[in-house]
Amino acid sequence: MDAVQELPDKELLSRHAQGDDQAFGELVRRHRERMWAVAIRVLGDSEEASDALQDAFLSAFRGAHRFRGEAQVSTWLHRIVINACHDRMRRKMVRPAVPTDDATLDVLSNERAKGITPDPTGRSDSAMDVHAALARLPAEQRLALVLVDMMGYRVDEAAEILDVASGTVKSRCARGRARLLPYLAHLRNPERSRDVTSPRGGDRRS
Repeated sequence: MDAVQELPDKELLSRHAQGDDQAFGELVRRHRERMWAVAIRVLGDSEEASDALQDAFLSAFRGAHRFRGEAQVSTWLHRIVINACHDRMRRKMVRPAVPTDDATLDVLSNERAKGITPDPTGRSDSAMDVHAALARLPAEQRLALVLVDMMGYRVDEAAEILDVASGTVKSRCARGRARLLPYLAHLRNPERSRDVTSPRGGDRRS
């Protein structure tokens, strides 16, 4: 028998469905870190994220026989963890209406590029600001932004995970960024927050 570490995801899932007691553990090892990253960014709470991840893997463990092979196993697993997060979000989501213009992608992508992950276990003030702002979004907009702007998925990949059209993902991202802007504008250019009583703001003499 091939070592499970060398088998592709679909073969592992098939073997698990047939009773292999090692195959699913290898799938967990391969995908847990990225699924955790999605859950913690969506939920913003380590305990909630841990519970959602556990629910997702339990659902995948029990439902492996329903996998039809039309998508990648990683996509299927991410869809399950997104659904688990969504179930938890529905119970406590706050949805204020804050219309504004679309300019928030810079903040989210810059946070990712600088290695500032919105993980509540960290101590970054900007990360906590991002989490607090995300918590104000409708669930579908938050999920789309997390996948595209924070996790770096292409729109078509996010659409497959969310099981919606690519255009729907684009629309949700645009609306989410617009709603986030008032809460994250200070992160785009922190220099602007300096005291206005600077030499440039009053006496212009050299």
